[in-house]
Amino acid sequence: MIVVKRHHGKGVPEPRVYLRRRLVGLFGVAAAVALCVGRLQAHEIGTTHVSVEFQSSRSYQIEITTDAESLVEKLSSLAGETVAGSGSPAVLQGQLRKYDDLFRRRLSAAFEGVGIRPAIEYFVSAATDASSPPTALIKLTGAIPVDAHLFTWTYSWTFATYALTVRRAASGEPTTEWLEGGQSSSPVAFEVPAPPADRLGTALRYLALGFTHIVPNGFDHMLFVLGIFLLSRRMKQVLMQVSAFTIAHSITLALSIYGFLSVSPAIVEPLIAVSIAYVAIENILISELRFWRVALVFAFGLLHGMGFAGALKELGLPRSEFLTALVTFNVGVEAGQLAVIASAFLLIGWYCGSRDWYRRRVVVPASALIACTALYWSIQRLAI
Repeated sequence: MIVVKRHHGKGVPEPRVYLRRRLVGLFGVAAAVALCVGRLQAHEIGTTHVSVEFQSSRSYQIEITTDAESLVEKLSSLAGETVAGSGSPAVLQGQLRKYDDLFRRRLSAAFEGVGIRPAIEYFVSAATDASSPPTALIKLTGAIPVDAHLFTWTYSWTFATYALTVRRAASGEPTTEWLEGGQSSSPVAFEVPAPPADRLGTALRYLALGFTHIVPNGFDHMLFVLGIFLLSRRMKQVLMQVSAFTIAHSITLALSIYGFLSVSPAIVEPLIAVSIAYVAIENILISELRFWRVALVFAFGLLHGMGFAGALKELGLPRSEFLTALVTFNVGVEAGQLAVIASAFLLIGWYCGSRDWYRRRVVVPASALIACTALYWSIQRLAI
């Protein structure tokens, strides 16, 4: 009789030990990635605003509202210094004043194509909640040159889309132009009434803003949609969850914008992060869609809708085309969500979805990464 003995040689761990080590390693990597990306914020659109007011005394005032820490980090980096952007409002304000000459290099206020050198004052206020950075308010003032009729503006200290709002003494209705960082504005005739808002132009503009609020700027919303996608390989079940999410966030977006619902971002933002973590963790624990999942996705959609409303309020809505802007922004958000799902399907679902190892090698590790990132955000936004 031949006796076969199982040997676990040196360096060859027991199967259970091996599995445990793999799980520990997986979550270690997930935690490291979460810490690397954890500083990414959900709503980058709206962190920078520029407001220009032309006064009847032929003077102007320009106000730039932006993320103080981010601006100081950019300035110190270009200056070749290692000053960190974090600090008290007083420290950040002092740094902005220190880099005044450098700051002026990446903005341009021009009348009739001729640049001017305005007086600049810097103010920094503390963050309003745990998920918001300190805010810098930068005021530029000066006199309008004689015989000047056209004004142009360029601001290159942001890489995201921002709003340029112009108010004229001759008109009570402000106009808004959306610019990319570094893009020059259209020439502004500041002595004539503002032209009426164009419906088609407004629709296209807010459609694009809704889309970019998800892709690429809405990293947390993208992770939530990916969490929905990962649970099931059946597209019908994915669309059921997405439809519930869409209906829910459309309801709270409309209610919040029209003033029927108001919840502090200090409550909404941590709960959004918790919703992402829950969906990801559930993906690890279950492998098929359950009846409660759709109801929970609907409830989480109500939260995300309030988050969308907060971003849309920051962007501002034109009075004359309020409904057009609201509807097309929501359509843009849906287009962004569908783009995330389509990309995930083409990259992994189409080829890997039917494989036996899909859940083990794709769903569980990806859900673990999403859960770790979302849990980090939850702690960060609660300021624990």
